[in-house]
Amino acid sequence: MSTCKKFKYLLVFCLSLLMAFTTPAKKVKVYLVGDSTISIKPVSKYPETGWGMPFAYFFDESVEVDNRAQNGRSTKSFINEGHWKAVTDSLKKGDYVFIQFGHNDEAKAKSTYTTEQEFKSYLEKYVNETLKAGSFPVLITPVARRRFDSEGKVKESHELYSAIVRNVASALKVPMIDLDRRSMALMQEMGAENSKLLFNQLIPGQHPNYPAGMNDNTHFNEYGARRIAELVLSELKKLNLELASRIVKR
Repeated sequence: MSTCKKFKYLLVFCLSLLMAFTTPAKKVKVYLVGDSTISIKPVSKYPETGWGMPFAYFFDESVEVDNRAQNGRSTKSFINEGHWKAVTDSLKKGDYVFIQFGHNDEAKAKSTYTTEQEFKSYLEKYVNETLKAGSFPVLITPVARRRFDSEGKVKESHELYSAIVRNVASALKVPMIDLDRRSMALMQEMGAENSKLLFNQLIPGQHPNYPAGMNDNTHFNEYGARRIAELVLSELKKLNLELASRIVKR
């Protein structure tokens, strides 16, 4: 055997050994905490879909997405009902916590309502307790509702509460995904009529779960949830977090 061939065989053998002993990526868990725009839906609610449902399938096998979001919850009620403690009791060093609230915090007619100052304080609590556990918090502004003015321009849904999320992220120097602005831009691009395709909108008799139809401009269908999840993933890549390297290349 020639010297050249021996060298090639040796190189292949060494590469094989290197691949065999390469340490696999450390397992990491991503917790999603928030409201019904993220949460896992029962079959009885389909085609309503939280964006956290498709989000879980965009990562490689080293990532486990644990969707703890609950319908109708605010920063306050999620804590008061023990959902947040259940997360902090499970947190480990290196985990991620994606935090998106606002829809129910800003609703003054609901028991879940939080004042602007309370909302700020609760967000700080989520961030600080995540950091204390050695985990990584990622704040997310509330995803926009589908609202257009008479001239076809998308309207702001969460102006005050989104601003609070941005301010807390800046003050505490933690990553933030501005899903409010990104989802508004998506709806504007699609237009007032076509953006209905993102939401759980059904005509009477179209789906057995909603025989009377549904006109929902807050909750997504399967297509809409995937598009919103893609926005979150796109912003995650821009943050240069290690987690982004585990997104499956498509």
